[in-house]
Amino acid sequence: MRLPRLIPLLILAASPAWAETPDSDSTAVAIADQVMEALGGKAKWEALGGLRWTFQSATGDTLRPGRRHAWEKRTGWHRVEGKTRQGQEFCFIDQLDTGAGMAWMDGAAIEGDSLRKLTRRARSIWINDTYWMLMPYKLRDPGVRLKYDGVAREGEVLWDRIALSFERVGDTPGDRYWVYVNRANHRVERWEHLLQDSQPPTEMWTWEGWEEHAGLWFPTIHRNGPRTIYTREIETVSEFPAATFRAR
Repeated sequence: MRLPRLIPLLILAASPAWAETPDSDSTAVAIADQVMEALGGKAKWEALGGLRWTFQSATGDTLRPGRRHAWEKRTGWHRVEGKTRQGQEFCFIDQLDTGAGMAWMDGAAIEGDSLRKLTRRARSIWINDTYWMLMPYKLRDPGVRLKYDGVAREGEVLWDRIALSFERVGDTPGDRYWVYVNRANHRVERWEHLLQDSQPPTEMWTWEGWEEHAGLWFPTIHRNGPRTIYTREIETVSEFPAATFRAR
């Protein structure tokens, strides 16, 4: 299952907030502001020190191995650990801005070219697993293009659709998303995506199971037919112990 990937520049950059592309339209930008307010507000998001969470996927009753993340938002240090499908235990620590890092497989430290490959793998995992949880916070990041794409209705529920595209940023700038914002509560409840090099039709996933942590709201479940993505066991962190990003 190919999963959408985050635009790394957007979430790492300490660039000014509210820096979407100049050709974004005012209606879409206003809705993005409402989304951020409903999430807990820009000030709380910017003050957040970091996060821990578990990413896991399932098809039907088959639950794949999960991976546990720790991410220090201010410095860009990231730690991910879990088991491969073959049952190997892994722990990767990487600095998202510089590419530096450490890695262990079944407790053995990895060095040389293999380490470089695994730190790149850790960054790719982070790219994927953050966007499933944090996309609504990043609607107005640098390089994001926002366009209002009309209203969708299901019974009494109305969603405003925002079309997202990207301007020369990230690993896959051709990815496209359509975000469904509930008009009543300003919460993201669905998205469609068409990934770079993919052909239509788009895929629709839910955003549900929202939880509040330290005044900020995060989704825990995404569904598409028999497939489910989980972003759960969420913890907000003001400061990590120093050893989190230094040793296994």
